[in-house]
Amino acid sequence: MSQSAANPDAKPAANPSQQLPKAYEFREVEDRWYRNWLEHKNFRATMDESRPSFSIVIPPPNVTGVLHVGHALNNTLQDILVRYRRMQGYNVLWLPGTDHAGIATQNVVERQLAAKGVSRQEMGRDKFIERVWQWKEESGGQIINQLKRLGCSCDWDRERFTMDEGLSKAVRAVFVRLYKEGLIYRGNYIINWCPRCHTALADVEVEHEETAGALYHIRYPLADGSGHLVVATTRPETMLGDTAVAVHPGDERYRDLKEAAVILPLVNRKIPIVYDTHVEKDFGSGALKVTPAHDLNDFEIGRRHELPVLKVMDDHGVMNEEAGAYAGLDRFACRKKIVADLEAAGLLEKIEDYQHGVGQCYRCQTVVEPALSRQWFVAVKPLAARATSAVREGEINLLPKMWHNTFYEWMDNIRDWCISRQIWWGHRIPAWTCESCGELIVEESDPDLCPQCNSDNLRQEDDVLDTWFSSALWPFSTLGWPEQTKELQMFYPTSVLITSFDILFFWVARMMMMGLHFMDQVPFRDVYLHALVRDKHGKKMSKSKGNVLDPLELMDKYGTDALRFTMAAFAAQGRDIKLAEERIEGYRHFINKLWNAARFTLMQISDHQEPHLAAPGDRLSREQSPAQVNEVASPTDELSLPHRWILSRAGKVADEVSRALDDYRFNDAANVAYQFVWKEFCDWYLEWIKPELYGDDQAVKAHSRAVLLRVLEDILKILHPMIPFVTEEIWHALPGARSSIMVEPFPVADPARQDDAAEAQAELLMEVVGGIRNIRSTYLLHPSATIKVGIICTEANRVATLQELAGAIKGLTRSDSLEIITQGRRPEGTATHILPELEIFVPLAGLVNVAAECAKLDKEEKKLNQELQRIQGKLGNEKFMAKAPPEVVAKEQAKEAELLATLNTIRENRRRLQAIG
Repeated sequence: MSQSAANPDAKPAANPSQQLPKAYEFREVEDRWYRNWLEHKNFRATMDESRPSFSIVIPPPNVTGVLHVGHALNNTLQDILVRYRRMQGYNVLWLPGTDHAGIATQNVVERQLAAKGVSRQEMGRDKFIERVWQWKEESGGQIINQLKRLGCSCDWDRERFTMDEGLSKAVRAVFVRLYKEGLIYRGNYIINWCPRCHTALADVEVEHEETAGALYHIRYPLADGSGHLVVATTRPETMLGDTAVAVHPGDERYRDLKEAAVILPLVNRKIPIVYDTHVEKDFGSGALKVTPAHDLNDFEIGRRHELPVLKVMDDHGVMNEEAGAYAGLDRFACRKKIVADLEAAGLLEKIEDYQHGVGQCYRCQTVVEPALSRQWFVAVKPLAARATSAVREGEINLLPKMWHNTFYEWMDNIRDWCISRQIWWGHRIPAWTCESCGELIVEESDPDLCPQCNSDNLRQEDDVLDTWFSSALWPFSTLGWPEQTKELQMFYPTSVLITSFDILFFWVARMMMMGLHFMDQVPFRDVYLHALVRDKHGKKMSKSKGNVLDPLELMDKYGTDALRFTMAAFAAQGRDIKLAEERIEGYRHFINKLWNAARFTLMQISDHQEPHLAAPGDRLSREQSPAQVNEVASPTDELSLPHRWILSRAGKVADEVSRALDDYRFNDAANVAYQFVWKEFCDWYLEWIKPELYGDDQAVKAHSRAVLLRVLEDILKILHPMIPFVTEEIWHALPGARSSIMVEPFPVADPARQDDAAEAQAELLMEVVGGIRNIRSTYLLHPSATIKVGIICTEANRVATLQELAGAIKGLTRSDSLEIITQGRRPEGTATHILPELEIFVPLAGLVNVAAECAKLDKEEKKLNQELQRIQGKLGNEKFMAKAPPEVVAKEQAKEAELLATLNTIRENRRRLQAIG
């Protein structure tokens, strides 16, 4: 397929063959190419039904957000897939957008107003919402620009926002339909309440952190004065709202209670004793205080026993008038006061240290209060059941598989979803109450009159919907639903969702529920849940620890491609990424290695009418000029061994990378490509073919240049999804006028060029050359020293192969002779390296000054022994071992082990040298 057919808007960049600069200046290259891609609309999906579709919706980052390492990982992986599928000929849609992030965005704007001494209440709802929209227009696009900096090839013309007009229409349609189906209802229930954000939170928005607390054992006197029950609690302040004490009906200790009531301490209110199987007999005394307004389990006990509900705390976490003498106290101050009063009254039996999970708001980390509140809920069990079945039956594939059991457990035990939030920024709930007759009206359009009494005195709900409600519709609302658009027809269900495991229940599960309910199809086929990015020690990154790596700073320092390749190379399924800056620096060296290989290639082929070795099905995007590129259809068997080997390996590597990307094994794709480029292409192939490139045989030169160019082109295509900028830059420096590499076909293995025999021969060459180089290194032979090599081999086929490889072996090892012996033993005074079925030897006479080299080793050994004695002295010191932190001791022990290993190597090298003498 021609370039114009593949992408009619992509214009060829008529760059003649040129020399690349000595150094790769990534800053200029990245900016220039991203602008070029946007200008030529290379990221745009079309309505071309002749090609298969591949679609991804971006996990919409918060409009308040800035790029962090989690975003960098997530979006790099998405972009790799998108670029890879685009090169495979798919009609690719990567749909971008941002989330309005209700609580987070409102907090940002409220802080700005507070700095000016203004509150949202003073502004009023309409003015405040107007101010938030203004902030969004001025500052809300920051993260989008940063995603572009990362190289994300999204279809930016289709960018969506969870509160834009189309998505708002979808949200209303979903809410109304669910309400009319009886799946949305309003009721009193225990919800998670954030006293700081002043809103309800869904269960998954509460983060539980293990906290050192206390378990208070309180005496509740029996009403008849015959004794007392001991109740254990972590929150004594809520006892003011107790309306019962519960015990287990099977608890022998309480079976024969004469008085079925107690006196609530400090309040002196008589409350009943109830029997309930929820009570754990083995916890504390087996008696449980029941506070229906401030605990979910207590609320359920209260409903079963028809207990009164008494709320003793307001929405700010302050005790209210129902708290009596404690009214006006902050909840934690009230706790201290109650504990002191109980102790003074002789009603505090004991206090125990107690580790327990304390719920915190995921936005502001304030301790959450379970509170009774009138809220809107989605009855999710029927929705969850269908989503769970989709995973169990393989309609949706969760990766890694280890998440399946967690998913099932959560979905099978799911609670109704509280969707109302007591804030102003967000989708306002489309429900109105008639102030004249009390009728509740839920409709997609704002009503003018009450359908019951015809009154126009209607008041809309103040609450807005949970941010995740609109996000749950993302895969279909962004494609135009509730309208039946062509985009929906072509790109829904989406192909894959890539996201972090920590929003599996916040977002992924809810998209499954909504997609299946409203589209009658799964929203995506595959879900790839990537792990966390941690610091190099495996610890979670946080500003307080000072171990946060900023991807923007890393891109400034090492380039975007180096960061992207690092992310891909370490993205193993189910394993957290331990990210260290030196790892990114290491892959920056890989980018430079590729750059230098391209420079070498260009130096060999410039100013020549270069042949091009075509592959079957190749879509050559450049407008080839006979003066620049001649097509060579050389049979593979006319090529010399290094070319047959590298072409065979290039095809296999392309297929390995394809299989890895198909299976979301990003690390395998990156590492296979890395090893091929660095080790096989650069370290072996380029060195191997230099005699051909520098020789006088023009036909041999032409073939060498053709294969060299062909393989470099394939390498650039294989690497492009992972490192798009440098590959695009090199691509356009190669001969011919070229369009973007991103619309080139991804390489596939050519069966005609698969050559197992050539690979086996090349493998033998590398083993032999590696063995000779090992001898050079072990015996410290000078790099310029010319050596003689002997090989003992008794296997006839290998002997023949070695004779064919003799010239290459000598050239790659600076050997002036190579003797292949079929029988006998190696001579005295030689160094040896043993391989399967053969033995390599190198005479060392005249190459090594044994006395001088041994003296060097003696000096190094003495120095290391002194350091070893110092470390062993520390480790043998009882005071040091008792006081030093474990990590310091471990560091010293590691140093000791390293020194011992080095000393062993020195002694072995001395033994070998002395054997020569």
